[in-house]
Amino acid sequence: MLKYVCFAMMLLVVSGPTRAADPDIVIADFEGSDYGSWQVTGKAFGPGPARGTLAGQMEVSGYEGKGLVNSFFDGDGTTGTLTSTPFKIERKYINFLIGGGMHPGKACINLVIDGTVVRTATGPNDRPGGSEALDWAGWDVSDLQGRTARIQIVDRATGGWGHINIDHIVQSNKKREVLTDKTREFVFRDHYLNFPVKKGAAKRLIHLLIDGKIVREFSIELASGEADYWVFLDVSPFAGKKGTLRIDRYDPLRASGFDVVFQADTFPGQKDVYRERLRPQVHFTSRRGWNNDTNGMMYYDGEYHLFYQHNPYGWNWGNMTWGHAVSEDMVHWKELDDAIHPDHLGTIFSGSGVVDVRNTAGFQTGDEKVLVCVYTSAGGTNPLSAGQPFTQSIAYSNDRGRSWTPYEGNPVVEHINGGNRDPKVIWHEATNQWVMVLYLDGGEMGFFTSDDLKSWQFQSKLKCFHECPELFALPVDDDPTNTRWVLYGGSGDYLIGQFDGKEFVTEDGPVRYQRGNCFYASQTFNNIPADDGRRIQMAWGRVSMPEMPFNQMILFPVTLTLRATDEGLRLFAEPVREIETLHEKTWRWRNRTVDPGDNPLEAISGELFHIEARLNVSAAQRCGLNIRGVPVVYDVRNRKITCQGKSAPLKPEDGVITLELLVDRTSIEIFANHGRVYMPMGVHLVDKPMTLELFTEEGKLGIESLRVHKLQSIWQ
Repeated sequence: MLKYVCFAMMLLVVSGPTRAADPDIVIADFEGSDYGSWQVTGKAFGPGPARGTLAGQMEVSGYEGKGLVNSFFDGDGTTGTLTSTPFKIERKYINFLIGGGMHPGKACINLVIDGTVVRTATGPNDRPGGSEALDWAGWDVSDLQGRTARIQIVDRATGGWGHINIDHIVQSNKKREVLTDKTREFVFRDHYLNFPVKKGAAKRLIHLLIDGKIVREFSIELASGEADYWVFLDVSPFAGKKGTLRIDRYDPLRASGFDVVFQADTFPGQKDVYRERLRPQVHFTSRRGWNNDTNGMMYYDGEYHLFYQHNPYGWNWGNMTWGHAVSEDMVHWKELDDAIHPDHLGTIFSGSGVVDVRNTAGFQTGDEKVLVCVYTSAGGTNPLSAGQPFTQSIAYSNDRGRSWTPYEGNPVVEHINGGNRDPKVIWHEATNQWVMVLYLDGGEMGFFTSDDLKSWQFQSKLKCFHECPELFALPVDDDPTNTRWVLYGGSGDYLIGQFDGKEFVTEDGPVRYQRGNCFYASQTFNNIPADDGRRIQMAWGRVSMPEMPFNQMILFPVTLTLRATDEGLRLFAEPVREIETLHEKTWRWRNRTVDPGDNPLEAISGELFHIEARLNVSAAQRCGLNIRGVPVVYDVRNRKITCQGKSAPLKPEDGVITLELLVDRTSIEIFANHGRVYMPMGVHLVDKPMTLELFTEEGKLGIESLRVHKLQSIWQ
């Protein structure tokens, strides 16, 4: 603990203010609702200062206060100028924050005297990728003191990076210095390098070099005072080696957190992980940073492997890396160190994982079967891969997924078009080959085949869904002699049809899959044992976790079945049976009638629940469950279930509906009529009452059976 206190003190010392002999003069800080006396032409600068990031723009950071000049208004195609009123130059320097595109004379800030541009500066970005962070820059105007001048901000550029970001224009007798880069040397003896993070701080690009080669690259909002939280870089693969840590454009007042990066076998805040206020207790979340799509899901020899899109170094999307966790029951998870890291081909976007049981790729070196991950190398999304297109790559593990080696022949599928991405690979038993379904951009999926996971041949394509494809076969009503193939995209909406290993032939769909507010980018496990036979899905739960050192979650695993209904064949989703391992205490009711105003659950209090109800609604008009102040309502007359503005049709069977609810701190997952309706809802319950209510209005409600299970945390 003393070590962390000392480092916090160092942060405060390093970031202490410096005083000039004369106070600074603020020319503009752009905190108002409009530009005031500044003259505006064109459309690029909008009706007033931007409040950060604009629609369609990468995240903007590094500005002061709440407002800035941002000429990305309506995109890079707009142009215009923004010109100040005249002012007298009274200090040696004019400093300002600047970001955006490198277009000298076209996207720039100018100092104008008597109609002539006497100083100018442009943004730092001249190629795809880059960052929207603002950094300090400025001019020496000591020879112009006493002259009258104007500031002119110009956007005459269109196309990529055709905009300029400016904030906090200040006259000063001290120049704001930003170094090109700065380095620190480490000999790695501990597990982690620890970095302080301040949300909203200017992003800085960090490189770790071993023997002069870049082995890690990421951007981070480094704290320059008190940190919001600390993140860590796993350096255990480089144990005993000497490494160089490098930061670009070092600013001692805005990136002083670089000076207090330290190595240890733990990270600050580790003792509080999984105990944070908004930490889901029944759903997987990463120890630190952002997560989105589930990736690489596979089962091998007693372990379920869950990979996920991960930003290990920040609360927002970025630095796409494959996080990794394992479980013996899909409920209790152990987070391992990140598996696959950005490299010269790009950051690591979504993909899938397989167990190469037959060693078709030839990677196996021992007794363990080889695990192979297939993923998108996302081209110019980081400086290391600038100019590279989106391609598909593989990495493999011979030690049960504890270490990963990118294939030296990557990419295994070259760029096809646009943002082609998210390869889902399966073994197709009937044709004895690997099959890949790949999003080709423009709403098309492509199908490819391979004998060895390294060489792929295009077979067909289908116009259907947007990104994150999934492909699998299911028996109809558990009949192994009657199967159909299911193909879906990011939203989960699906097609039902036939697949011969080369071409998908649609019989029905697209069919809407889920009715919630947070489901996206799901995937199912490969290699589930034949004696189990379940098709198990996990999805990204798009639920924001403000003020936490982590963000987003993974929805609870569900078992998918294909059943005949009056509408045709439909997917059903139900929580995996392993939920029972979390049951701590159970209350039961059977064959009971509830009158309006009654609440058989009034004595129950808690925050985590699994609720199973079979309700006769034939005599009621409106009924349901009130979950910690959040109603889940069934409208009997209109045959509709509703929660938090989302609804789904739900038809009683002989006057009866079934409801199954999974309640966590930041979500309620609703399953109705044995999974015919799946409605995962992101909703913050932490500050709501710990009460439950079963209610009915305008008529009696019959309880055929009701079980309420209080749940244990998965993090015990």
